[in-house]
Formats: sequence, structure tokens, C-alpha cells
Amino acid sequence: MITTLTYETGLALTDLAIVLAVVFTAGLIRGFAGFGLSAVVMAGVAILIPPVELIPMCYLLEGAASLAMFRGGMAHANMKIVWGLVICSAIGMPIGLLATTNIDVALSKKLALSLILALTLAQFFRLRPKFLATPKGLYASGLTAGIATGLASVGGMVIALYVLAGDTPPKQMRASLVMFLCISMVTSLVWLVAYDVMTTQAVWRGVLMSPVVLLGVFAGIWLFRPAYEHLYKNACLLLLTLLSATGLISQML
Repeated sequence: MITTLTYETGLALTDLAIVLAVVFTAGLIRGFAGFGLSAVVMAGVAILIPPVELIPMCYLLEGAASLAMFRGGMAHANMKIVWGLVICSAIGMPIGLLATTNIDVALSKKLALSLILALTLAQFFRLRPKFLATPKGLYASGLTAGIATGLASVGGMVIALYVLAGDTPPKQMRASLVMFLCISMVTSLVWLVAYDVMTTQAVWRGVLMSPVVLLGVFAGIWLFRPAYEHLYKNACLLLLTLLSATGLISQML
């Protein structure tokens, strides 16, 4: 069993254990915060696996998490906003993928970690540009989210910034993020296949790790309590800051 896992994922046993631990943690965060799964995976594993290989794996893990959280998302999400974000994100994603597939691996790691760190700090310090609360802000946020997804699979972080700028109630914010990530799976798959990054190995990694991420998601859903949402979010952002900063420093050294 272990031999099969290491062979199909292309990871040494120690690296596989690290990836599984990060994936479970990412699922836990996604379950109670509604976003952050791909950001945690990318920040925690980019030093072991190139971002261009992580993007399709994150796609499959996000898909498993989205299906698990779909019902609750539909009930409370602002679907008008969600569709605007999804359409603009679909336009931006090929731009990010074009950059990711044409730059050096070491540079792509630094770029992905820097993007995660910048988005995390923006959320941590609650930056709320008034521009985001306008129709143009909606379209710009969706386009930027698509580019960020193509670069480092962290479009959800951009959407979280957009939703935060509108003082959305925590339950609606969480639900809107869930629905955006769920619906955008369709357009994302088209671009991943078009750019030939959805490899057999990426599929194996995503499929084999989906049960682990789902365990984390269900644990996160169980732990979610609206009254403590702010505590959960700060904890997630602190973890993302530490992971991305540590990974970036290691890359620089």
C-alpha cells in the first residue's frame, strides 16, 4: 500500500507524510473558514512540489471540498455576485497559467509564496479598498482571482478580500466563497486541460489525498461556530503567514 502511494504520487515517504499532514490541515481550515485550502497546500508544500504541479492537485482537492460544502453554500450565498466573479475569473485564469507554465520553477515558487503572503497580510490587516465595493471592483476582483488561480491556485483569497470589503455577514461570506470555488471548478478544468497541466500524476495525487482533505473539511464544519468566526479566521491567516514566509525565506536562502 505504502509503495503504491509513493510510486503513484512520485513522493518519497517522508515528503508524502508532510504533504498529507498539510492537506488535512488545509481541509480543516476550508471547513470552518470557507477558503484557504489551496493557499495552505501551496504555502506548505511548494518547497517540495513545483507550483505548476500543485495547481491541478489543488483543483481536485478543492473539488472534493466544494462538493462536501455545496448544500450549505447554495442556501446563504449571494449568487448574483458569485456569478459575476466566476465569469471574470474564467477570463483571468489563462493569463496566470501562461505565466506559470513559462517561467523557471524556482521563480514560480517565489512568486506563488509572495502572492500568498501579500494576500494573507492584506486580510490580516483588514484592508478594505472602497473600490472593491463597486461594480468595477467586482469585475476586477474576479479577473484578479482568475490570474491568482493560474499562478498559485489562490483565487479564493482574492475573493475573500472582495467579500470582506463589503462588510458581508460571516455566514454569507463563507457561503459565497464556497459557491464561487464550486462553480469555478468547471471553467478551471477547461484551462487546466488546455494548458496540459492536468497530468496523470496530478490526478493520482488529488484522488489519493481527497479522503484526507475531506476528513479535515468535515472536522472544520463540525468546529465552525459563527460566534467564534473571527478567531478562526485570524488563526488561519496567522498559519498562512508563517507557512508562506518560512517557505519564501527558505527559497531565498
